Amino acid sequence: MRYANPKWLNSLGVKVLLAYVAGMVLSVALLLAAVFYLITTKSEILPSMDVAERAEEMAEALLFDSAGRPVGFLDSEDSHPWTYDSLRREISYRVLDAAGDVALASATGPGTAWPSTPATRRLTPGPFTFDFAGVPMYAGTAAVEHEGKRWYVQFAASKRIVELFQTEFALPFMGAGIVLFSLVMLFVFGACALITLRYTLKPLREVSESAAAISPRALHARLRVNAVPAEIAPLVASFNRVLERLEQGYRVQQGFLATAAHELKTPLALIRAQVELTDQGEERDSLLGDIQHMTRQVQQLLLLAEASEEQNYIFSMVDPRDVGAEAVGYLRRMADAANVRLTLRDDGPVAPWQADPATLFTLLKNLLENAIQHAPEGTEVSVTIGAEALTVRDSGPGVTPEQMARMFERFWRGAHRRDHGAGLGLSICQEIAGAHGWTLAAQRMEPGLLFRLTTRPAPDA
Repeated sequence: MRYANPKWLNSLGVKVLLAYVAGMVLSVALLLAAVFYLITTKSEILPSMDVAERAEEMAEALLFDSAGRPVGFLDSEDSHPWTYDSLRREISYRVLDAAGDVALASATGPGTAWPSTPATRRLTPGPFTFDFAGVPMYAGTAAVEHEGKRWYVQFAASKRIVELFQTEFALPFMGAGIVLFSLVMLFVFGACALITLRYTLKPLREVSESAAAISPRALHARLRVNAVPAEIAPLVASFNRVLERLEQGYRVQQGFLATAAHELKTPLALIRAQVELTDQGEERDSLLGDIQHMTRQVQQLLLLAEASEEQNYIFSMVDPRDVGAEAVGYLRRMADAANVRLTLRDDGPVAPWQADPATLFTLLKNLLENAIQHAPEGTEVSVTIGAEALTVRDSGPGVTPEQMARMFERFWRGAHRRDHGAGLGLSICQEIAGAHGWTLAAQRMEPGLLFRLTTRPAPDA
């Protein structure tokens, strides 16, 4: 059985953050591995290089007297002279002339770290090693020119003092530094990455919200390209071109619908007039019935085309009770012919609605016509108007759950109507409600059906 990945795993921001964390962890792991290798393998490369660099620094800081003889170092390079006296067996320095004779030394006499052996009189710049009293020593030589003479500065440190500082001081300090560095990377750079991602992905969220808001009534809307990242801009531009083609096709369809309905009205009127002039008979009545049915379909098609175009609406403050009274009065004769009572009620104080009065009348008229067509004889169809909603209730046979899902489909008709309608009335009502930002829903009752129109948008809108 296959399982879908959680939505957060498909998030671009989460993937970038995970890549950042993985990169940080890998970097710290490699750094720790390198340090561990250098410490555990007791490599002599780094200590030798450090000692040689120390010799070069001392050579640059060497001071001379008026006779051109070396006499000491700048304070910055000899700020702790006591260390050479206390640790004379562990660290020391000296200055040699071109012949290899000692001109200046940190300490002299027995016990110093410079035995009188040819191996220590190395006048070639660079690192070297030697043994002193059985202790390995790291040393380095650096050359310096002064008044035409060449001098050699040598610095030496025992292997054991170097390892002591590495294991007791350098390694803990380095470990603490790596931990601090990791925490800084994790929190500081992580926060920067999170803020950057939010700022970068904000245009994408705005584009997504704009795309979700596009409906058949807002096909003219386009997504902004200049606000999105350059990598996403081609996708947004392609989506806008799709919207252009969709709008064009929708306009062509609506235009064809309206044109066809208009073109059919006149021939139907002429045919009706000719049939009415013929002799009485069952064939004449049947033809008139067919013509009336076709005329109603054409009228409903026109209403549907008009309701689908937002520019056809003229909004103003409307008292829904006045519109309700007008619709009830308009359909009074139809209700009387069907032996159905029409009632209009108020559900508390009613404030004016922001609506197009003509289309609100059409919406209520279609709901009432639908209710009258399905209401049994001797029953009641009621209209109840409140501050933010109106309802139309009948006591007919109702609909099944399967039929409920199709009630607002175009050209769908229930099985209990008295006439043969076009199946467009409820679709027109839904279009009008959507244009106003309202919600029209049907609810099964016992008995009958209830339509509720609320001035609040649908929860998922």
